[in-house]
Amino acid sequence: MRMLSLLPLLAVSLFGAGCSSHDARPLPRPASVDVPRFMGDWYVIAHIPSWPERDAFDAVESYALRPDGRIQTTFTYRKGSFDAPRKSMHPVGRVEKEGAGAIWGMQFVWPIQAEYVIAWLDDDYTQVIVARSKRDYVWYMARTPQVSATDYAQAVERIAAMGYDTHLLRRVPQSVRTPDR
Repeated sequence: MRMLSLLPLLAVSLFGAGCSSHDARPLPRPASVDVPRFMGDWYVIAHIPSWPERDAFDAVESYALRPDGRIQTTFTYRKGSFDAPRKSMHPVGRVEKEGAGAIWGMQFVWPIQAEYVIAWLDDDYTQVIVARSKRDYVWYMARTPQVSATDYAQAVERIAAMGYDTHLLRRVPQSVRTPDR
């Protein structure tokens, strides 16, 4: 019973609290997101990390549509080095009715859902910025483990324009090998 009462506190500490710039502007987002096209692997290039991801190496977020319409998510990473064993988390996403596919609820611990906003997506679905209205966490991801210096600099500019403190942004070390899952 005591453990159940600690679950909401755990979820808030992992995913609901962080440094927030208190920017009241709504986040930008694409006019629509083709959710099936969005599925697949996304390498985390940079982030303002939640507590579990703060020392992540080889971080990959993978999405798959479930028969019930929800999104099975698998976040894999190595903690602290390229040689560390692979860890994973398995939240379930739900595309919200409003937002044309760009607003999701991501559930790590029942019954708490974290906001997940696709704030920028390139036309080719090869790079994305996922953000939160609180401006506490952000993820810049790509379909490849590496991006050009120009693409990275443009992503940092976009993240800053959204109201984030980019001094908190962490570049995620990615090896060039394919993740072994």
